[in-house]
Amino acid sequence: MLINLSDVLTKEGREAEEEISLEMEVFESGQGKFPILEKSPVFFVFANTEPGKARVRGRVKLVLEGHCDRCLVDVPVELDLSFERVLVASEDVCTEDEEADDLGFMEGYQLDVEAFVYHEIICNWPAKILCKEDCRGICPICGQNLNAEDCGCDTFVPDPRMAVIQDIFDASKEV
Repeated sequence: MLINLSDVLTKEGREAEEEISLEMEVFESGQGKFPILEKSPVFFVFANTEPGKARVRGRVKLVLEGHCDRCLVDVPVELDLSFERVLVASEDVCTEDEEADDLGFMEGYQLDVEAFVYHEIICNWPAKILCKEDCRGICPICGQNLNAEDCGCDTFVPDPRMAVIQDIFDASKEV
């Protein structure tokens, strides 16, 4: 969805508020596809800072379906995104303008809301998703979810620096 910002970008001192329903149903990235379970409207406040430039502030709340990084169980990922950026109309883009950080969200005097929110999700995606802080993960041998029950597999991994000594003990057992 595109928002026309020509009034804000062309009139000095102009401010505008917009509330836009997000059309995005699935967030796709290199990590996979994450269905959006809940979403609030995207709230924007645009303020002209100089001709062709506007400061945008806003927020959106999303709940996506993700997977626990340890046990692979589906978990809700809540994102409460607040943002503040400087947008520049694409006709007014100057390569030396370091303050502008629109990253291609603008098409002329129009803001691409979906691309803007997508970028905000990417920037705020959690480094690790866990179903609970003390998630035990899955057994590396049989794949059992260790949060549900213990599997009884021997997961002892000997220190490789002690392999020579282990060989001595194994040889004495054979005699």
